[in-house]
Amino acid sequence: MIITKTPFRMSFFGGGTDMPDFFLKYGGSVLSTSFDKYCYVNVRHLPRFFSYTTELSYSKTERVTDIDAIEHPAIRNAMKYLDMHEIRLTYEADLPARSGLGTSSSFAVGMLSAFYALKGKYVDKRKLADDAIYLERKLCQEAGGWQDQIAASYGGFNRINFNVDGYEVVPVIISRDRKNQLNKNLLMFFTGFVRFSSDIQISNKLTTGDKISRLKEILTLVDDAEKVLTDGNRDLDEFGRLLDITWRLKRQTGAKVSTDHLDALYEKAINAGALGGKLLGAGGGGFFVFYVPLEKQDAVKWAMRDLMYVPFEFENGGTRIIHYTPENYVPII
Repeated sequence: MIITKTPFRMSFFGGGTDMPDFFLKYGGSVLSTSFDKYCYVNVRHLPRFFSYTTELSYSKTERVTDIDAIEHPAIRNAMKYLDMHEIRLTYEADLPARSGLGTSSSFAVGMLSAFYALKGKYVDKRKLADDAIYLERKLCQEAGGWQDQIAASYGGFNRINFNVDGYEVVPVIISRDRKNQLNKNLLMFFTGFVRFSSDIQISNKLTTGDKISRLKEILTLVDDAEKVLTDGNRDLDEFGRLLDITWRLKRQTGAKVSTDHLDALYEKAINAGALGGKLLGAGGGGFFVFYVPLEKQDAVKWAMRDLMYVPFEFENGGTRIIHYTPENYVPII
């Protein structure tokens, strides 16, 4: 039996520039962190006592005798990709799926890690990220960028750069006290809306020069935000003000990035004292994160009282195997 634990990610700057149709031409970069909310994937071989050979439990339960009959595209394609058979898989998570936190990619990374371990193979974080990108973007044909799979696999607070050669993960060097202060100044709220990121990405696909221009502006803010974090002489509140700029630019990259209701919620938080914020992920719903000075946090929480407040802390571990029990599995020939 294998159990993996994989964090969700929070992306601050550069979202959208991790899409291949953008970064292959213009380059891309994302500033993001993983945080202490996780998904857990439990995998073992299914004992041969049942009329079915594969059992899957996520938001629904599937029991099948043919891998091609599996409805969940990521599980079906991953099992075929790694030649997995007679599997029992269960999925649990601290936060809801389709909420802008890269949940599907965290699941993909954790599942692939568990499958490899069940086969007695160790794979490093880059291999897991690469395989998860291949699984979601190629095998499953889901629209989207590359940042989620990388952030879930590596963990930590990183700048991820994209170019024609692929990507590199560069940890952001920031003092512990400054990082803790940033964490304390960030408030996260659940809007109650969930959606498929791939649907948002398809509807907001690059089509106009205006959108490309906005993404180029969004890309430049990654440098600015990183400098604020790494320069101890800079006022950390500048990070919040930059969040406001990047969100207002992101709003202009697609009709489904936000809604009138979400815009109204955002302005309520700003009026209550938040310096900036953004919807996490492709947009359309899920979680808002706001940068709020400590003295204004009670007022912002009151303004957002109809939403669920979700406290969190940054984490550094990335995906990991938290339980490993070898099995004496003999494939049916």
